[in-house]
This record gives sequence, C-alpha cells and structure tokens, in this order.
Amino acid sequence: MQDNATEVTAAGIARLAGVGRAAVSNWRRRHADFPKPVGGTETSPSFALAEVEAWLRKQGKLAEVPLRERVWQQLAGHPEGPLTALVHTGCVLLLIHERPTVWLDASAGSDARLAAMLPGALEKVLTPRVGGVRGRGGGGVGGARAGVGVGAGAGGVAGGGAGGGVNAAYGRPAVSGAFGQAGVNGPGNPPAVNTGSASPGANSGPETSSVNSGSVASSVNSGAASPGVKSGSVASGVNSSPAVPGVDPDPTALGVNPAPTVPAVNSSPTAPTVNTPPTVHNDPAVHNAASVSSESAVHNAATVHNRPTVHSTPPDTPATAITAGSPPTPALTPPTGPQLLPSAPLLRGAAELAAEIGARQTFEFLLGRHLDANPRQYTLTPAELAGLMADLAGPARTVLDPACGTGALLRAVDPRPGQELYAQDNAPELAALSALRLALHSRATVRAAVGDTLRADAHPGLLADAVLCHPPFNERNWGHDELAYDPRWEYGFPARTESELAWVQHALARLTDGGTAVLLMPPAAASRRSGRRIRADLLRRGALRAVVALPVGAAPPYNIPLHLWVLRRPDRTPAAPEVLLVDTGRFAGEARGGPDWEAVREAVLDAWRAFAREGRLAERPGLARSVPVIELLDDDVDLAPARHLPPAAVADGAEQLTQVRERLGETLRLTADLTPPPADPAPPARWPLTTVGELARGGALVMRTGGNGGHARVPVLTDHDVLAGTAPSGTLPESEEEAVLTEPGDVVVPVLGGGAMARVIDGATGGAALGRNLVLLRPDRTALDPWFLAGFLRGTANNRQASSYASTATRLDVRRLHLPRLPLEEQLRYGARFRALDEFERALRHASRLGEQLVRGMYDGLTDGTVAPD
Repeated sequence: MQDNATEVTAAGIARLAGVGRAAVSNWRRRHADFPKPVGGTETSPSFALAEVEAWLRKQGKLAEVPLRERVWQQLAGHPEGPLTALVHTGCVLLLIHERPTVWLDASAGSDARLAAMLPGALEKVLTPRVGGVRGRGGGGVGGARAGVGVGAGAGGVAGGGAGGGVNAAYGRPAVSGAFGQAGVNGPGNPPAVNTGSASPGANSGPETSSVNSGSVASSVNSGAASPGVKSGSVASGVNSSPAVPGVDPDPTALGVNPAPTVPAVNSSPTAPTVNTPPTVHNDPAVHNAASVSSESAVHNAATVHNRPTVHSTPPDTPATAITAGSPPTPALTPPTGPQLLPSAPLLRGAAELAAEIGARQTFEFLLGRHLDANPRQYTLTPAELAGLMADLAGPARTVLDPACGTGALLRAVDPRPGQELYAQDNAPELAALSALRLALHSRATVRAAVGDTLRADAHPGLLADAVLCHPPFNERNWGHDELAYDPRWEYGFPARTESELAWVQHALARLTDGGTAVLLMPPAAASRRSGRRIRADLLRRGALRAVVALPVGAAPPYNIPLHLWVLRRPDRTPAAPEVLLVDTGRFAGEARGGPDWEAVREAVLDAWRAFAREGRLAERPGLARSVPVIELLDDDVDLAPARHLPPAAVADGAEQLTQVRERLGETLRLTADLTPPPADPAPPARWPLTTVGELARGGALVMRTGGNGGHARVPVLTDHDVLAGTAPSGTLPESEEEAVLTEPGDVVVPVLGGGAMARVIDGATGGAALGRNLVLLRPDRTALDPWFLAGFLRGTANNRQASSYASTATRLDVRRLHLPRLPLEEQLRYGARFRALDEFERALRHASRLGEQLVRGMYDGLTDGTVAPD
C-alpha cells in the first residue's frame, strides 16, 4: 500500500533514478509537470513520493521503485521523524520474527484495525525479550550495590537477586506475572506475600512477617522488625515514614491514594528511610477505573516506566554522595495504537521486505541507511573493532555495555545459552534501537535502559562477566561535583578532565571477580598527568592488564590512533605483575578504507592470548612486549605503547633499501618503455555524439550506483582507490543490503571531486563491492568497448560540461557525459591506445610510491645510525 503522505528530498529522487542531484534540479527547471514541493524548506524542498514515482515512470526514467527504496523513503519521510519510524518498524519486525502468525492476523484488516491490535501483540513479544532492567548481586534498596529496575508485563519490576529489592524474575513472588497484578517484594528470607486476585503486596525488611491483603487492597510493609500488616477489603497501610500517607484503595480501582482516614503504618525509627517518588509507574494493566485521581496513583499508560534507582551510602557519608540526576528508564516502551496508526503503510512495507530478506536483515538495512544518511549525529564503532573487543573479552554469559550507542559491541558478542545482554545509553532513541537490534540478532535476554550511566546507573547491582564500552571522550560535565563520594572510585577520584577514567572504574565496579572489561580510549588517557595516580593504582592492584594502540583510522575520530584498555577485576594481586603493551600502528591503511583489520586482529589476539596464558610475553620488537609494573610506576605513569616498545629490527635496513632502489630502477625503465610516442597532429574530429544516459536507456550499458551497506568481509572499491589506482581498501556499514559487485570489464567513475577519472575493472579488482560516490557502467561488449568508453569519459572538457558546482564540492552527472558514436572496430583502435596510456599511468604511480619509500627509508636510516652518510 502506497503512503501518499511520504515525502522524499531531491537526494532521494536522485537515488531512485540513479542520477546526480544536478539532474533533478534540471528536471525541475525544464519540465513544467514535475511534482511541486509539498514540504521542506526553500533550499531543501521535499516532494510526495507517489507523485515523484508516477512522474519518473511517465518520463521513462523509472520502471518501478525497488521495495527496499520504497520502504526507506517511507521511513525517512515519516511525519514523526525517522527515529520514531525505526522504533515502530523494529517492534513490528521483532513481532514478525517471533510470532509471524500474529502479524498476519493483525495485518489482515484495515490500518485502523492493525494499529488497534498491535499494542497488545507487541507487549507479549517485547516483555519477555526486552522487558526491563534488572540488577544482580545486591539489594534493591540498601547496600553499595543495590539494584532496582523495571520489567514490563510479566517481568514487572526487577530488583536485586541477593538482597532486598524489587524483583520480577526467576519466579520470585515480588511481582505477579499477570497484567492485573503487581507487587514489591523485599529480601528473599521473609515469608511470601499473599495477595488477592488484583491486589499488589509490598514487603521489605529482613524479619518482616507476611502481608495478607484482601481482594482489592494492597499492603506495604517496611522496617527491620515490623509486625505483620493485615488489611481487609477496604484499605491497608503504607509503611514508610510518619509523613507518608497511607494507602486508600477504592473498591473498584487499584490506586495508591493519600487518604487521611486511613492511618499509615510507620516504620521503625531505626529503619533506614526509603525515598519513594510520588508517582509509581507500573504495568499498563494496573489502571482500570476513572477514580484513580491522585498524583501517586498507578497510571494508565501504554508505556512501562521504571522506578528510580535508590543509591544507598555508607554511614556518615555526606549527602552529596547520593547519586544525582534523572532516574534511568527502560529503553523500549510498546507504542500505542494512535502512535502506530501513521506508521501503518511503513509497517506493511517493512513486513513485505522482511518476507523477502528476513526481519533481521530488514532492520539492519534500515538502520544502516539511517546511520549512513546522518553520519555526524552518531559516533559509531566499526564492526571489525567491535569484533576485536568482543574477542579480547572472551566468552561471557552476562555482558554489559554502559554506553551502548547503536549496540555494535553487544552485537559482536559470541552467543551462549542463557546469555544476558545489559545496555544503557543517555540517548533514548539509541537505547531503543540497540534493544531491538540485539533482540533480533540473538536469543539472549536483553535488558536495556535510558539514562546517564555515571549519574544514574540502571544496573547498579550487576556483576557481569564482561564489560564492553566505547565511552564518550573528553567530557567535562560527567558528574564530577555530585559523584565525589561514589563507591565506584576504588582506584581514586577522577579529575574533572578524566571522564574516561571514571568510565574505566565504572566498568570495573560492574565486573564479577575475574571478569574482563575492554574499553576504547583516547590516547591522552594513557599519559595525562591528571590521571597518573589512578593509572598507578590500576597497575599496582593488577586491574589494568593490557594497552593496545590501534592504527590511525580504526574508529572515529579517524585522525587519532586510539587505544584499547583491557582490564580485569582482580580476584588476587599478582606476585610480579606485568602489563601487555601492543602497538599496531604499522597496519594503518594507505587509503581512507581504514587499517588492515585482519593483520591487526591476528597480532593483537595472538599477543593477548599468549600473555593471558603465561602472564608475560616474549618481546616482539616494534609490536608487543610485557612490561613489569615497576618500570611504569615513575612520575608520569605513561602507558603509551610506542614509548615502551623497542623499534622493529633494522639490521637488514640497508639491504631493504637496496632492494627498493633496484625495484625503482626497474620501474623507471618500464616507464620509459611505456612512454607514449609523439602525437601526430590531426584536424578536429566531428563525430556524432551520444550520452551515457542515452546508451543506458538503449540497453548498450547498465548503470549502477554505489551502495550504502553490505557484508562486512567484502572488499570495497572506494572513490579514493579509483583516483589513486590502488586495490580495494574500503568498508561499508555492516548490513544485509545486497552490495553492487564489480566484474572485469566494468567502468567505474567517481562522481565527487571534479577530476576527470574512470577506471576499467581488471581480474584482480573484480568481485569487490562498489563504494559510495561511485557509478558503475557495465557495457554490452558486443556494442561498446570498455577501454573506449573509459577513455572518452576522462576528457577534461567532457567532465566540465557534465559537472555541477556547489559551494564546497563538485558533482559529476555521469548520464550527461558524451562519447562519439563509432563502429566497434574503430572503438577497439581507440581502446587499445587508451589501455596503453593506463599502463603508463600505473607505472608512473608505482615509481612514485617506490621513490617515496626510498626517500623515507634513507632519512630514517641516516637518523637512527643504520645507514652511513658515505
């Protein structure tokens, strides 16, 4: 079903038709019947997708909008924005993935029926998969590692498993599974809470007796040795402080209303006070009557909200030690029917696409397209780096990412039976997308939350087997003033400028003994003087196990060689501790495609596994060594690997330079042989001309544009590779989108930069994926010679007339490029000459690279003493 309200920009129209944006601007000027803008701005208008599709088909510029493109344009043009559309689509894709028959039944009728049925269906799927946040290993209220969280539906409110808390998992009687019941249960040692068919009971305190309530009454009991509270069918007390009003249940509605006629049951004077917010957000089923009227009533809402985390502090701790900030909320709440109604056409299209490529692949495609369309809004972790960090952490059953972003790190974790993935992010949209992505990717239980991790940790009681984290860098407002007495700072209170060391200690605090944390860090964190005391204590106590310097271009910011820190929560202090230092800078890529990930992965994992087995590593010059901690505990405590690793062996440096010089001589001789002969003058030719666009419409060639995603292991030919004449070196955002693969004889043309360049794909480059900002032309070899085509496309005047100019860039409209209409025999003559010129150009480039290598080697050899000046 086509959504007439879906809008598309000029860039989207260009993508639909496979042309540049300049062509779309020309169509608007030249064709009076071109669709009029329906939205956007004067400089960036938007058009109705249905009208654009009809116009393109009428003009013969489009046969049919591909389903992938249609769904993407519906998502990008969603009235509530692409992020809301992505969340709605992800929820439905998870429903299709888990219960396809439920989707088929819901989608059989009208859009209104679909929107009305989906919330209930989604709740049954989202609740068991991404239903809440649960701490582990500490009490819900009280204790340094108290855990409080929220679970939707049957999950209810999740709390600590070893102490008093709000618990909804593993069959605990804390929260009843039915949507009509809810309750709060304290430690595991008190008797069970007996409630009626629709009444929650709340019980806390280590020696509290059972709480019995009637069919519509609730009871809350606290205090270290409070007697049981027994209520009838009218009301029960709330045990908190004397100033807290009692519970005034209505016979027809379950609410927590302040009522002066019902006395409060006050806690013991010596019992710790529990600060409970005035609003209790509970499951959506606990809201049946209009009489629920006070602020503290259980709200009727389709979303599931969590209770705020209660941070306890040790005795005599100042008030500033209590964690401040907004409480974390669950990452995902089921959308309501009215919210879903505008998304109905998109959801049907996504379901149709899922039937072709799968629900998981559909979500990855749409998420990848959104991230690629908004590169400056997100700091992404490349898939190769995420895989390396997961491998360094090793197999784990419980894994935490406290700054999850789009979920790339947790997605890279190897699945295990009974696995639990915990995530938190301060951006609500990223937390929701991560939860959906992880639920679609694996069968693990996903517990994701929204909130500032350092100020309002959603998993305070968690003891994870592994922590993976790509934290925000160089943050000054990370909570330095309000977190001065936080118990997580076991290794020292981080300075205001050392937010990364706060994340390091948070990760260590959430590890079980012997657990491993891997964090991506800026290189300055290894050497700043403001952090030297914390680094020293991490070394002394055996918490910091390795520092790995990555090559330039491994992750954003791409111009800085970032570090990986590998930490373990010490279960014992090593007798003679050593730290592994690895420098993989030598594996940096020459092009923008990034480093040689295969080499980086092999070098790092090989060194780490050998070090983990033996506790030390034999020196690998220029690459890795294990350094005794005592050597690093100087005034600076500088952990930068490059400052502690010996240079690579240079004994054969002079011999290598001799080999480079010999290869340069051979290349220069080859270049001389390939030098074109003198050009014979000829009168200007007057050929009949055609354009690439006309050839494409006539079937003489096929035109394809570069993709926006693909399989991670496919080598990608980038525009930089084409311009530099190098091998494929790039990567595309990981998705299940089918990449455009090159074949020998294809002609590839960059569309940005304004240079006259075209490259004919040979056997060595064939099979690579086509990168962004490239256009592929696949000629019919019976009518068009590839070398003839590529040669004429490189003409300077040809490129100039086909280019459009913006304020900061030049873009080539490949369809407007001209070439003469010549018989195939004449094309082959020109093609042979163009091919000879290409060989000469390649030889010149190779000679240039060898010359640069020889010059650099001579400078290095003379300055380090391995080459004599005479």
